[in-house]
Amino acid sequence: MRMTRGGLAFALVLAACSGAERPSATATQAVDSAALAEDEFSPAAFDTVNWKGQEERVERGRVVWQFSCSKCHGLQGKGDGEAAAALGVKPPSLVAPDWRLANDVPGLRHQIFVGTGTGMPNWGLHGLKPRDIDAVAAFIVNVLHRATG
Repeated sequence: MRMTRGGLAFALVLAACSGAERPSATATQAVDSAALAEDEFSPAAFDTVNWKGQEERVERGRVVWQFSCSKCHGLQGKGDGEAAAALGVKPPSLVAPDWRLANDVPGLRHQIFVGTGTGMPNWGLHGLKPRDIDAVAAFIVNVLHRATG
């Protein structure tokens, strides 16, 4: 489900007016950052990504995984990375049979680009190029998830 900045602002105002605890500045920044990334996301950014073959794509994804993702998601994708534990966040297991993005490379590229606003940073604005996002999405779906499926 997509949320526009206007919808996000409304949700924050509604929470504030309902007597709920105000979100921290860091939480508000994370949500705002995800909203900005959502505004910038375009599936067309991946249209020009080309690979010599699936092996090259997956190998690049493995490298991106090791340097950018495993710190929070763990080496095996179980959501047990050291950085996640230190930050007090619990990423979902990317290898669980019922994981919602298990076979959805386009959906996974979107999630990686935008982040969540609740722990996962957006990698698309300042972290990874579309080629690397595509590669790591392919690695997650075709290697990590399939290894347990």
